[in-house]
Amino acid sequence: MAERSTAAVDVADTSGEEPLTAQAGQATDDGAEAEKVSGGKKDTARTDATRATAAESQPPELHSGHKLARRYRLEECVTRLDGFSSWRAVDEKLRRAVGVHILPADHPRARPVLSAARSSALLGDPRFVQVLDAVEENDVVYVVHEWLPDATELTTVLAGGPLEPHDAYQLVNQVSQAMAAAHREGLAHLRITPGSVLRTESGQYRIRGLAVMAALRGITCDHPQRTDTEAIGALLYAALTQRWPYENDAHGLTGLPKGVGLIAPDQVRAGVHRGLSELAMRALVNDGATASRQEQPCTTPEELAKAVAAMPRIRPPETSFSTPPPYQRTGYQQGTYRQQPAHNGQPGLPTQAIPTPPPPLQSRTGKALKWSVSALLIAALGLGSWQLADTLLKMEGDQDEPGSSQTTGGKAKNPVAKTIKIEKAAEYYPDGNPQHPDQAQDTYDRDPGTYWRSRSFLQGPDLNPSFKQGVGLIYDLGSKERISSASVGLHYSGPHTTVTLYAANSLSPSEPLSSMQELGTAKTSGTSVEIKLKKPAKAQYVLVWITAMPYSPKDEFSDPGYKQAVTEVSFTG
Repeated sequence: MAERSTAAVDVADTSGEEPLTAQAGQATDDGAEAEKVSGGKKDTARTDATRATAAESQPPELHSGHKLARRYRLEECVTRLDGFSSWRAVDEKLRRAVGVHILPADHPRARPVLSAARSSALLGDPRFVQVLDAVEENDVVYVVHEWLPDATELTTVLAGGPLEPHDAYQLVNQVSQAMAAAHREGLAHLRITPGSVLRTESGQYRIRGLAVMAALRGITCDHPQRTDTEAIGALLYAALTQRWPYENDAHGLTGLPKGVGLIAPDQVRAGVHRGLSELAMRALVNDGATASRQEQPCTTPEELAKAVAAMPRIRPPETSFSTPPPYQRTGYQQGTYRQQPAHNGQPGLPTQAIPTPPPPLQSRTGKALKWSVSALLIAALGLGSWQLADTLLKMEGDQDEPGSSQTTGGKAKNPVAKTIKIEKAAEYYPDGNPQHPDQAQDTYDRDPGTYWRSRSFLQGPDLNPSFKQGVGLIYDLGSKERISSASVGLHYSGPHTTVTLYAANSLSPSEPLSSMQELGTAKTSGTSVEIKLKKPAKAQYVLVWITAMPYSPKDEFSDPGYKQAVTEVSFTG
């Protein structure tokens, strides 16, 4: 039997339910009873009744080797709970591993699960484990989802110790942005735990069970955004301290001491990044006990994502290289090779010490040779210095002659172009609809592997002005600088990308374009564009404005459509 992967949806995990705002019963949209997250207590009678009803709806007898839709072959049952089961399976049509949730069609949660799975599939965000199919046939409802064999549960990662500040920063940044996108589409998770977050080998975090996990367990909530935000805060707390931020032990983590309340991560463990510690406290439910030095609590994933973007970026740790061990002489070099053993059990004669050779060039001939070489070196240095001084004097004389600053054609030499340092950057969105504001700093970090991305648009390559005039970034050069050209690196190629430079008045994302001075424009079908100004201009704030983008297929970050990403931007004077 194949090894069980960490990518299975572990809906059977019940640890850590109490702190995430408590449980009570409530009817779902189709009348099926469900758990409800509300405030700190659980309506035990109603929940038990719901589970008893669910348990009565038993699925048909399933076993390894059973096929669904003549396509999905069940391999291993990983969960069996409340009348439903979860399996690792094989999609024989596409020859890949998948996960499958199976319920009887008359199960009280069958309709909510189907609805949740189909809504989650429509989101299509690669930061979530994708729902591939949701079907009702032959008195069975089943949901097929991705299986990620190269991913590791956050539970397993934290078992090895707390995360480095950069890893914890990436965790809260990626998860909060993903959940903010889900809530904008009306989808909630309600069961975000270390077991529902996976880390891939590339360092990306994937969230599994969006909407489906809550539907399978019958969980509903009056304040889903607050619940998911608190859960993200608990993840960050655990990543910083390797402790669960509540009194009970959960997810393989030890809880906080009883009776002391919620303690800031930097008070639980030494060396915790202070900014991340405060961010975790802002996301967790604090009952009004937020310290005066902290900002207001974050109540939605959107607010949490903005708070993360406002933090100074945490760089990854420097690669450390171990010092090689000191050189060891071998036994042969030490004179012990093939030493004859002693007779009659007596130890052999000790190895004779090798006499230290005399210092080199100590003889009369050696001393004469040493002085000769020294004299030659001094003579060569003197000759070289004289030639260098002569050359410098000639160059100085040429510069003093009239007309020496002119070329053969009588034209003055151009001043040497210099690269202008970029101090800050911000996304420009006068229509109030940003793309990815937190990625603006990635366009001048001298790392082509990081970039700012636009969303995918249906019309192009020239954007429809009635829908979107353009997308862009504003750069702060620190003070007014002389600008003669700009270089913009692009991620997507193809016909075509149009980029225009404007001199802006501030980093404001809503400053009218009509109030700015146009500096130059260029068009390209490649992965870079050079914009040369007809006449150099002075400006402190420069807008890079994109009004046309090529078509590109779907990738790991965005849907197919007309889109562009900026890798590196530089300005020269």
